Formats: sequence, structure tokens, C-alpha cells
Amino acid sequence: MDVILETFIVLGKFLYYFLESLVYKIIPKSKKDVAGEIVLITGAGSGIGRLMAIKFASLGAILVLWDINEEGNMETCRLAKEKGGEKVFAYKCDCSNRQEVYRVADQVKEEVGDVTILINNAGVVTGKPFLNTPDHMVERSFLVNALSHFWTCKAFLPAMIKANHGHLVCISSAAGVIGIKGLSDYCSSKFAAFGLAESLFFELKLIKGSKLKTTIVCPYFIKTGMFDGATTKCPLLLPILEQEYAAKKIVNAILEEQVYLLMPKIVYLALIFKQIFSPNMLLALAKYSGVDTCMANFRGREKANEDQNETEKDHQS
Repeated sequence: MDVILETFIVLGKFLYYFLESLVYKIIPKSKKDVAGEIVLITGAGSGIGRLMAIKFASLGAILVLWDINEEGNMETCRLAKEKGGEKVFAYKCDCSNRQEVYRVADQVKEEVGDVTILINNAGVVTGKPFLNTPDHMVERSFLVNALSHFWTCKAFLPAMIKANHGHLVCISSAAGVIGIKGLSDYCSSKFAAFGLAESLFFELKLIKGSKLKTTIVCPYFIKTGMFDGATTKCPLLLPILEQEYAAKKIVNAILEEQVYLLMPKIVYLALIFKQIFSPNMLLALAKYSGVDTCMANFRGREKANEDQNETEKDHQS
């Protein structure tokens, strides 16, 4: 009898949550107020990290900016203050270094306070075929893209649990749920980041009375320079995302406390196709959409910066 009763209860919950999700598709969730919240963003010195910082500054949040690039981070700090950020704190931090993460985290707690919204955004990409990927870059991919999430969460989650208030945000990738040719170390590390974030979601939600929130973001390539040279064969079906669009969607997902955000929406379908299509069907779809050749002309941010510096030198000479 207990099994039958529990089965009916689960089915009832399924129906309730299904109807709830339909309602939210029609009537958007109300957005939470983040004024006064302490928002920490890793990789804030450029790209999506910078744009998210600017948006949170305009919403009245207290900002803590982390980046290994001190110059870029200070520029983000300046821009955030211009957009209304009254309290913006910039720290140089190498997220691949566990001891440094813990040290800077203690500094933040002492100088700013307990972080209430943690956005793990820092990332690196190698963009080479598996056998051409240097061992040290494999290690760095995991240190920055995955293991740093362990250190930051361990540093700031205890205070969130104690206060029963907080929000963990993981910027993973579409390459964190679907394998892509030429991104073996990146995909692996982003899969790991996704797994950690999803595991924490269930762990925290199963704490009785827990009000902690989790948002997991999986975007396709974004025009930040990080994936400079990456291409798409079907821009209408699988576009390379504009920075402003991606940042707006991510911040909105955090404000609406969405658990998952996949961009573009076809990534949701791709996850379903993975489960029901044969491997050969998936290969055919990959070739049709251009996923098989998307990294063929990859240059990346470092190469793009090198070329830009060379161009500037040519102009000066």
C-alpha cells in the first residue's frame, strides 16, 4: 500500500509541476530584487563576465570582480561604476590556483562580506584536436573550467547555507552537454562543471527548508573572442551568440531563478536527440549543422590578440 500511495503522490506532483511550468511559459516569473546582494563574478575582466557585471551594477548589487587580468578587471570596475555601481570591488585572482582562491575569498569576506550570488564564469579553451592538445593545457582546462568551481563553492557556500540565502550560478556550455570535435579538453571540463552544478542543485534542494538557488547555463559559442575563428554552417539554426544577447539572457535567468538555461533553444532538442537517435543519425545531423567543421578555423582570444598587436606594430612602423 505504501508503494501505491507514494506512486500516486509522485504522479500528482508530476502533473502539478508540469502545469506550473506551462503557466510560467505564458506568465514569466517575477524577478527577484538583487539590490544589496553581494555578487561575485569570476572571469569579470572581459566578455560575458564584464557585461554581467555592468548589468548587475545597474540593478544595485554590490559587485566583487575576480580575474587574472588585472588591467581588464579594473576596466570592468570602471564601467560598472559608470552604470551606477556604488560598491564595486576588484581582485586579481588566478582561479586555477586553489590556495589563491581560498586566500582571496577570505579577503573578500573580510573586506566586503558574505557573497550571496556566486557566478562561476571564468573559462579557457585550447581548441585543438585531442592528440595535439598539450598535457599542461588539458590540466589548465580542468583547473579553470571545473576545479575552480569546487574551490569557490567550498569558500562561499557555508555562509549561504548558514543564512539559508544564496544563489550558485555555473556558466557551463552547450559543449558541456554535447561533445564537439576539436574541443576534447574543453568539453570534458565543461561536462564536469555541469555535473558539479547539477549535483549541488539536488543536494541543496533536498535539504529540508532550503531556500538556496542554482542556475546552470549552457550557451553555444559566444562572440567574446574566446572562440574567435569558430564558425557555424546554419546561423539561423545554430547561431554564434551575440555577447549582449547572451549576457541579458543569463542575468534574466538568474533573476527569475531558472535552474537551466540552454542557448539557443535547439540545444534542448539536441539533448533529446542524443537519447533517441542512433549514433549515425547524430553524425549526419552534426555534418548538416556544421558542428563537424566549426573549429576548423579556430584562433582563440590569445591568437586574435597576437594578430592585433602585430597589426598595431605594422601601423606604427
